Amino acid sequence: MIQVIAFYLFATLTIAAGALTILARNPVHSVLWLIVAFFNAAGLMVLAGAEFIAMLLVIVYVGAVAVLFLFVVMMLDIDFAELRAGFVKNFPLGLLLAIVLVCELVLGIGAERAGGIQLGTPDGTAATAAGASNIEAIGALLYSKYLFLFEAAGIILLVAMIGAIVLTHRQRGGVRGQNISRQVARRPEDATVNMQPEVGKGVQL
Repeated sequence: MIQVIAFYLFATLTIAAGALTILARNPVHSVLWLIVAFFNAAGLMVLAGAEFIAMLLVIVYVGAVAVLFLFVVMMLDIDFAELRAGFVKNFPLGLLLAIVLVCELVLGIGAERAGGIQLGTPDGTAATAAGASNIEAIGALLYSKYLFLFEAAGIILLVAMIGAIVLTHRQRGGVRGQNISRQVARRPEDATVNMQPEVGKGVQL
């Protein structure tokens, strides 16, 4: 009984948070509602027995992606009057996209009721061991059958990260470079200075 109550609670909050993410006028509030939707989706994954996916939702999406969105939105100089003015101009395009998404949902529901797609006959090689948890089963599958693909994906991400660092780390005028040896050799007494300003004089920088 508690599982059913938790499912309807998480599902209702996920749908409501997703709707408020779209309907919120303030972009910061929209990102915050998106975080709420991620948390409730993680709760649904836990109820379904996919605790690994729930952990990814909380750590990756909430802990990194959503927080990044929040910082980017907060740093932008957003003109809310211009956003409201452009709503009427872009309304036909948004309505067309909404109709397309609704048609896709109806098509997906109809296909699901007609029967699932048979992608192949399982050979039993990916069967989980008896008593193994979901995370143990995913780890055993990734580091056995898909080991080389998993390592290749890691190498591709490493190369992309190094490429981004090389492209952004260039000499630019007016930008002070970082001197690692000078920072390491700095003494604590040279880093901070104790000041005793007089009352009402403030601190001289």
